[in-house]
Amino acid sequence: MEDIKIGLVGLGTVGSGVLQMLTSNQDKIANITGRSLTVKTIVVHNIDKPRTVDLTGIQLTSDLNAIMDDSEIQIVVEVMGGIHPAKEIITQLLQAGKHVVTANKDLIANAGEELATTARDTHTDLMYEASVAGGIPILRTIVNSFAADHILEVKGIVNGTTNYILTQMQQHGRSYEEALQQAQKLGFAEADPTNDVAGIDAAYKMIILSQFAFGTQLSLDKMAVTGIDNVQLDDVTQAAELGYTVKLLGVAKRIDDGVFAEVAPVLVPSDHPLATINNENNAVMVTGQAVGETLFYGPGAGGLPTANSVLSDIISESKNIALGTTGNGFNNYQTQTQYADPADILYPYYLSLSMPDIPGQMLKLTQIMTNIGASFKQIVQTDGPEQRAKVMVITHAMSKAQLAELKIQLAATDDVTLLAAYKVLD
Repeated sequence: MEDIKIGLVGLGTVGSGVLQMLTSNQDKIANITGRSLTVKTIVVHNIDKPRTVDLTGIQLTSDLNAIMDDSEIQIVVEVMGGIHPAKEIITQLLQAGKHVVTANKDLIANAGEELATTARDTHTDLMYEASVAGGIPILRTIVNSFAADHILEVKGIVNGTTNYILTQMQQHGRSYEEALQQAQKLGFAEADPTNDVAGIDAAYKMIILSQFAFGTQLSLDKMAVTGIDNVQLDDVTQAAELGYTVKLLGVAKRIDDGVFAEVAPVLVPSDHPLATINNENNAVMVTGQAVGETLFYGPGAGGLPTANSVLSDIISESKNIALGTTGNGFNNYQTQTQYADPADILYPYYLSLSMPDIPGQMLKLTQIMTNIGASFKQIVQTDGPEQRAKVMVITHAMSKAQLAELKIQLAATDDVTLLAAYKVLD
């Protein structure tokens, strides 16, 4: 049986999981691919660092040339993370004729198109199933199973850290700060959780999902991205009383000839499938014109779940090598798509406001809503501090343009303060 040699760049949690799974499942992999897969060389920053995996027969080095110059190594797995120097390393590997598998969502979202072009030019393969939603095989599913369908929308919970925090707030009444501390203690959140809690990590994943679903390249600076770092426990509790669960959702949707993409806290009806996705788990819902709504659920992070997605890419690449079909892009779907007009993006909204607890204040709010052509669906008022009332409103569907005008008009009032505005999933 022919042996395919593999190189690893990085040996952290995911890299160790890849090595462990390759070793443990050798017989099954060989049966599927008709090839024996062997890790020959691993490049790490510090070769003296203690390792928890068996490295018998594997060269451990800090010299990338040990992989670059080795003609036996055909597939290289990059699991070091970050944009630089990962971009430069992958570029060099592709130019050296190596097929590359990566789990690097930040890099693929920012430079995936450039790297894919390099892969095409060098007749090599670049695969990155593990860059979105950890162990959920969502990208290859969109490429293969939705190839003939017209995808209308992709939405979901694509960040495990924020989902864990919101679950703790919802189910255990913890404040955001308490839930974040718990997530950090359990290893679900980094010491610096900014990328997660500010919604940036989820936005990168939605950029990649949009590439596969709509064939379009979105950019982070043109997406509306709001994290959960300002979500208040009061709003989570009030949402539950109204029949909703607060989730950080990524949404990418076709609207006429345009695409709308956003990451933000959303009120999800309690009977909606996404409302049941708790703790560190992820879920992606794909809506196709033919198939309707389909839901893909599973662990969104972790060494072995992510390693499983990396292994699926390695196995696919091994089949390409065996069949002589290398040099085809992971995702070849490309279209010219414009951003949707804010006037065409319609959703109900949850508004949390603070105002003096005196007669006439609701009349001001009603007048502003009338001015922008919007209306209320539900209103709840509770007592606040210092003779102020907290008012929670769910509107009928209104546009992004109307919401922007509402914020301007509320900011111009002296005594009504908008505390939060969250989209409501209808």
